[in-house]
Amino acid sequence: MHRFWIFLIDLSLWSLTGYLAFVLRLESVQGGALHPLLLYLSVAALVKAAVIYSAGFHLRSWHRVGLRDLRQLARGVAVGTGLMLGVALLVSGVPITVPLLDGLLAFTLLGGLRTTVRFRTEQRARAEVLSPMRRVLVAGAGEAGSIVVREMLRHPAQGMVPVGFVDDDARKQGSLHCGVPVLGTIEQLPEVTARVHPDELIIAMPSADGPQIRRVVDRARDAGLPHRIIPGMYELLSGEVNIAQIRDVNLEDVLRRKPVHLNVEEISSYLTGSTVMVTGAGGSIGSEIVRQVMPFRPGRVILFGRGENSIFSIQQELLRQWPEVDHVEIIGDVRHASHLRTVFERFRPDVVIHAAAHKHVPLMEDSPSEALYNNVLGTRTVVSLALEFGVKRFVNISTDKAVRPTSVMGSTKRLAEMVVACAAQRAQPDQAFVSVRFGNVLGSRGSVVPTFLAQIRAGGPVTVTHPDMTRYFMLIPEAARLVLEAAGLAQNGRVYVLKMGAPVRIVDLAHDVIRLSGARNIDVVFSGVRPGEKLTEELLTNEETLEATTNEEIFVVRPHEPAPEFMTSHLAHFEELARREDYGSLRQLMRDLIPESKMQIHAETA
Repeated sequence: MHRFWIFLIDLSLWSLTGYLAFVLRLESVQGGALHPLLLYLSVAALVKAAVIYSAGFHLRSWHRVGLRDLRQLARGVAVGTGLMLGVALLVSGVPITVPLLDGLLAFTLLGGLRTTVRFRTEQRARAEVLSPMRRVLVAGAGEAGSIVVREMLRHPAQGMVPVGFVDDDARKQGSLHCGVPVLGTIEQLPEVTARVHPDELIIAMPSADGPQIRRVVDRARDAGLPHRIIPGMYELLSGEVNIAQIRDVNLEDVLRRKPVHLNVEEISSYLTGSTVMVTGAGGSIGSEIVRQVMPFRPGRVILFGRGENSIFSIQQELLRQWPEVDHVEIIGDVRHASHLRTVFERFRPDVVIHAAAHKHVPLMEDSPSEALYNNVLGTRTVVSLALEFGVKRFVNISTDKAVRPTSVMGSTKRLAEMVVACAAQRAQPDQAFVSVRFGNVLGSRGSVVPTFLAQIRAGGPVTVTHPDMTRYFMLIPEAARLVLEAAGLAQNGRVYVLKMGAPVRIVDLAHDVIRLSGARNIDVVFSGVRPGEKLTEELLTNEETLEATTNEEIFVVRPHEPAPEFMTSHLAHFEELARREDYGSLRQLMRDLIPESKMQIHAETA
């Protein structure tokens, strides 16, 4: 019934504009003009009723009308005007300008009424907010900032009212965006704060890199202004900007790098409709890879991992977020060849992304046989089955610690790269076996940041191993996208490396974490370099050189090809030493097979 009344209101108002158009054009509708008027209005009523119904004018809410609704209204009125022009040509005594005036008046009246209703609705909503409205300054007057401001104006119940923008674009200074002025630049943030007295700053710069975000945060601190942020581009790719996504600034924001531009068409070509298997799917990297695969609508995703709680967690997330994509969760270990074979026989994956691995450097120093079983022999099992079952693309997740390794963990990851390189030598022309190297991943399990936060919660101190220690850092979504891009490039036997930028000093990272946590009087102390650790990480061995790819952010390395006997006699020897827990001999064999290795040899056994 409500829609019926809206239909009648629209039809009545549009019919009224036809009469007004006649009056404006002829100044009188008496005498000979009366008959053409009645005929025009009668035919127009039928035409306009049909347009209103077919265009669904009466189905759209006036309280939340937006540009899309007004565009639809304009299209409908234009169609009606075009039809009435035809009527004017056929009916004697109806000037051709009458339908044009009719359409112009109709759009003005119907659109104005809808806009007024929305404006009044928002005014009432703001009046009904019981708590005081927070005055919000927005950093970034681009598309994201404008969306945030429109969201505030549209949802006053959130208790936020925009008072201005700050933006470094000189062309925007003094201009209005969504009716809100640009008050100054980022550097002028303290002065702008003193002038307009905002309660909060929202950073709406999703494409900005880490140094830019750090600068905004520093200026906000100088102004004593609380600040929050909308997510970066990686987090926004799966949804639109809205108020609910605003969160506190975290370390990932101030270390944010410019997004890697992906060849979406190339990735879609091998993922869409394919069966994709991810090992280690419950881990930080594996689970993010699964999330990034889902939007490409694969035929099926197989989540393989041995941590049942982690697999359960990502399973529940997929059921909520991607119920239309088929996915299968399997608890298993890459070291168990018979179980893994049944998985390949049952699902016949087209793409395998191998993320299962032990990654903790100090822990693997004490358990080298476990590192070998999981990182090397487990990779051999997955690779061998991928070859046997005709997997088209195989991507091994490696690390910069595999370059001139000084640790057991780094050495086993270098050996895993060699296993994949051996598989590439045996691959069919339509297969590609590659590895992807990246640095430390912020937010992953066991990474340095959660350790720092735990130490801060305990009251400190925060421990750093050495004042000169540096590391390359990546964000989890960035790492996952690199994996998908590498599989898309599909150069068999290659190792892919991301353009990493400048390494980060760990002591600087510790101070950033302390500042962002809001903690005070937390000391940073140096505990000494742990076994197997390097002061600086490297991306290439002496024998390797970087080559450009079609993606300027990604480089390719042609690795040294291992000897044919590596997959047979050498791995068999490794397996025998691991079974005997002969740690000293294990280390020596790793050193012998990796010429660039810097790992120290110890004579200990288990």
